[in-house]
Amino acid sequence: MTDPNIPPPRDDRPEVVHHTTINNPSTSDGGGSGWIGFLVGGLLVVLIIIAIVIFSSGGLNRATDTKVDLDIDLPEAPSLPAPKLPDLPEAPPIAPPTAPDPTPAPAG
Repeated sequence: MTDPNIPPPRDDRPEVVHHTTINNPSTSDGGGSGWIGFLVGGLLVVLIIIAIVIFSSGGLNRATDTKVDLDIDLPEAPSLPAPKLPDLPEAPPIAPPTAPDPTPAPAG
């Protein structure tokens, strides 16, 4: 008796099956990387502007010979008497904490 759930054997199938995959790239756009070139070009322009500002006379070391002399007359703070703090009340009596016995209870 044959199992009805098993398909019948096919003799027309070849022993070796060859698969061929062909990839055709899309030619609708020019690769899609035009914005990357625009971004890199913009960053290059910004770096060139920063380099011109730093290495020209308006750069980081522009104020090397400037001397600054500050003379500030501060008024003295008024002397105030120290405030008298009130006396603290007595602390209530508290019993010291108790700890349980560290030895285990006998098993029984």
